[in-house]
Amino acid sequence: MKKDLGVMPAVFPMPVLMVAAYDENGTPCVMNAAWGTICGMDKIALIINEDHKTTKNIRISKAFTVALADKAHMAEADFFGIATGNKMPDKFEKSGCHAEKSKFVNAPVVEEFPVTMECELAEIVETDHLHAVVGTIKNVCADENVLDERGKINPEKLNAIIFDQFQSGYYVAEEKVGKAWNAGKELMKAAQAK
Repeated sequence: MKKDLGVMPAVFPMPVLMVAAYDENGTPCVMNAAWGTICGMDKIALIINEDHKTTKNIRISKAFTVALADKAHMAEADFFGIATGNKMPDKFEKSGCHAEKSKFVNAPVVEEFPVTMECELAEIVETDHLHAVVGTIKNVCADENVLDERGKINPEKLNAIIFDQFQSGYYVAEEKVGKAWNAGKELMKAAQAK
């Protein structure tokens, strides 16, 4: 029997995304965002409030990066969620992280995080119920130690952290339990036979 829990954002897992952009002086600012997703083969959408310093910087620079936070840098990722650039303009410097300018867009690549999407601002969608930053992915860069022998990102090496909105926890997904577009083949055969 199910128990009613009321209204809550009941999606699990959520990503732990490090969104970075330069301000008007070329200073990097990074925020921790869980409400983001791929919305096309070369597009990412971030549902982030317009009041964030990073969002303001994206409007200025017209570019940003989105990195996947990993277990080794969970403290830094969490710090980027706790500290606000609106009140702590030097939070990136205080994090101890390092950035280099993307070769593809006018945005910082945070060296500590293993996988980064380098994005141009495509549009900002503003409605009564939504504020979304949509980016066109111009490149993905990854540390060699998270790549497999074919040069593809290996999730088991990545140690990406995921966010739990139920209890505010971070988890690591490390075990592959099936293959997409394959795990349901037997059910598909049975359904087609009926």
